[in-house]
Order: sequence, then structure tokens, then C-alpha cells
Amino acid sequence: MANEAVQAVVTGAGGRRLADGEWGLTVADVGGWPLDVGVRLRRGVLRAQAFVAPAGAVDEHELLVRNRGLLLVRFAHTGSGDVWLVGEVLSEHVSAESVDRLLGVLVQAAADVRTLIAQEAARS
Repeated sequence: MANEAVQAVVTGAGGRRLADGEWGLTVADVGGWPLDVGVRLRRGVLRAQAFVAPAGAVDEHELLVRNRGLLLVRFAHTGSGDVWLVGEVLSEHVSAESVDRLLGVLVQAAADVRTLIAQEAARS
């Protein structure tokens, strides 16, 4: 049932199935450039993640403050400092509505930070 819910939402939004339990979705314009979202259902957890910005583009403390106000998703960064968004839902809670909400929150959070980055760049 979880696989079918994810498949329906992702393909309905123009995404594609990449492998068993894995999907990809590109949102054309999120804060000025495409957002590639990876979705995976494995070991009882639905995980969505997306690259948001390169290292140094946004202050890490800003991301910590934003994490406090987010539901379902959180900002993280790689060892090299690249900024990602990651969200998870337990598979027993996966439905078309929960997948749509997870992806919507992820895209909105990415858009908010990318817009902030663009505004700061315009002031420089």
C-alpha cells in the first residue's frame, strides 16, 4: 500500500520510478533553479531528500533556527558543507496525503532558503 501511495503522488507530480522503492522528481523552479528530490521507501521508512544549496551559501545558524519551525523535514549538511533537506515518514503512516504533505513541506522549505540566498546575493 505504501509503494502505491508514493507511486501515485510522485508520478502525478511528473516524477518517475527509478528502481523498486525509489523515485525521482524534479520541480522546475524552486527559488530560481530546479530542485531534484529523491524518494526512497526502505526498511519501514519513507525518506525524501533534496540538495538545496552549495557550501557557504547560507549561514548554518540560520538553518538551525529554521529547523526549529519545520515539521517532517530538516536541514542537514554534508561534510563538505552542502545543504540538503531530509524528511522521513514511517511506512505505516504513508498515504497519498502524507506523501503529498512531506513533498510539499520539503519543496517549500527549499524555496524559502533559496529565496533568502538570492535576496542576500542581490544586496551584495
